[in-house]
Amino acid sequence: MDLKNCVAIVTGGASGLGEAVVRNTLEKGGKAAILDFDAERGKMLANNLGNDVIFCKTDVVDEISVQASIDATLKAFGKIDVVVNCAGVGTPRKVIDREGNPMPIDFFNKVIQINLVGTMNVIRLAAAEMIKNQPNEDGEKGVVINVASVAAFEGQIGQAAYSASKAGVAGMTLPLAREFAAHGIRVNTIAPGIFMTPMVAGLPQKAQDALSQMMPFPKRLGAPSEFAMLAQQIIENPMLNGETIRLDAAIRMAAR
Repeated sequence: MDLKNCVAIVTGGASGLGEAVVRNTLEKGGKAAILDFDAERGKMLANNLGNDVIFCKTDVVDEISVQASIDATLKAFGKIDVVVNCAGVGTPRKVIDREGNPMPIDFFNKVIQINLVGTMNVIRLAAAEMIKNQPNEDGEKGVVINVASVAAFEGQIGQAAYSASKAGVAGMTLPLAREFAAHGIRVNTIAPGIFMTPMVAGLPQKAQDALSQMMPFPKRLGAPSEFAMLAQQIIENPMLNGETIRLDAAIRMAAR
């Protein structure tokens, strides 16, 4: 699928990896809908980027909220070709804290709800619209890109909830690709390593330098534009389907 003239909805699109995808989509001649809970940042970004982008305040866990955002995208641009699910939370928390108290199950459930259930919520509602698209010469109607994490495979201490949610995203990639093949929709997942997102940028420089040294090569944090580059390749390469692709400079996370 050519990124030019395609319409992408990007959850978590107001900052970080999602923002990079939005910007790249517009630069390559596409249109984008930013779906994010941060209304202030999302509106400001959309206003700065021009007429080919809209912002929709979205709670990815809430069906009504997601459907309203999809409807707004269809009203603005007439179709949805691509879904990129970047929305997520990554707050660490041990299962048993230093005082011997167990993790509140509500904390675990919230992470699963946003990262895993929220991803599925957007996929199912967006795919119901994408199957209505006219197929291209390959019979393709749409592309779904989910975001997992290297923590899905090498979760660190304190990441039980986060790792479980991201492993779930990776785990549903192939079943979705197999099911959606009948509709001409490809499904892939990117598992990023450590990228220079707003959360990491807020760390002290010493901490950022330490993270950079963990990377085998290149010895630096990933740039959001490099994530967007891979997303574009997934969109444009019709043979990429059913895969979870690590984008991590060959890092393998230690226990802590």
